Amino acid sequence: MYNSKIIGLGHYVPDNVVTNDDLSKMMDTNDEWIQERTGIKERRWVVKGTGDTTATMGVKAAKIAIERAGIDKDDIDFIIFATLSPDMYFPGPGVQVQHALDIKTVGALDVRNQCSGFVYAISVADNFIKTGMYKNVLVIGSELHSHGLDKTTRGRGVSVIFGDGAGAAVLTREEDTSKGILSTHLHSQGEHAEELVLIAPGMGKRWVNDILAENDPNDESYFPYMNGQFVFKNAVVRFSEVIMEGLMKNNLQVDDIDMLIPHQANLRIAQFIQRKFKLEDDQVFNNIQKYGNTTAASIPIALTEAWEEGKIKEGDTVVLAAFGSGFTWGSVIMKW
Repeated sequence: MYNSKIIGLGHYVPDNVVTNDDLSKMMDTNDEWIQERTGIKERRWVVKGTGDTTATMGVKAAKIAIERAGIDKDDIDFIIFATLSPDMYFPGPGVQVQHALDIKTVGALDVRNQCSGFVYAISVADNFIKTGMYKNVLVIGSELHSHGLDKTTRGRGVSVIFGDGAGAAVLTREEDTSKGILSTHLHSQGEHAEELVLIAPGMGKRWVNDILAENDPNDESYFPYMNGQFVFKNAVVRFSEVIMEGLMKNNLQVDDIDMLIPHQANLRIAQFIQRKFKLEDDQVFNNIQKYGNTTAASIPIALTEAWEEGKIKEGDTVVLAAFGSGFTWGSVIMKW
């Protein structure tokens, strides 16, 4: 039995910066209102015609991660791609990455767990490596939200939150089981699936023929819906539970956390968790202020930036935690 460890990280975000003041020109909102509720100051949105898609942004992040891992692309044994915004309804972007990187015909898996997608993907990669099935696994989280948001006053409660971007990690085999990923913990509660949801073009309630026949220009089922207060209340509880679950599994205390990387859903959630666990500012990394919520990409982007800034060092205990649509949530405990 092996552990897995991260040996390469990379991220990519579009050049186009969209500030809260920019949004105030599209809808009835303002910088103070957005910052007070979310902590977000700006986000990156893809400009049409630039060639940035969920898959291509993932490829750009992956190239950086592979280079930093010090391996060849053909050393990758498996690809896992987490996203809620694939380029196509099917197939998923995992195979697009395999093709774009010109990697041999390895398997490619797509994970559709939204905000907790990267945590779920890391857990899958970890277990593939622990069992000896694969040695090097490429894990990507990438999202292109901006092209699917309701950028009118009607949609402001959701649209001001989300941004575009991608992050990637290369995991490899670690024979020292005191290092690398120590444990992962995954949960779901499907009874609340419609509290944070994008209904169309799903086949559960209306088939494509029905949608085409109705041809309703005011059809809001194509835009994401979120019961914000309900999601917030559940998130702070589940974040706390799943972090403690991971610590207890490894006989660790809150004081042992060197770096917590929470999913960047809302700065207020991260601040609530920080206060609850009595963590110092240098024990929690947040970058939602400049990128918004990039869903499956948020943790790998934040993890990459924290590492680039020297805030994660060898021997550190690093905790990843996420909560989102589904409801799904999870945590990863690792020794860097």
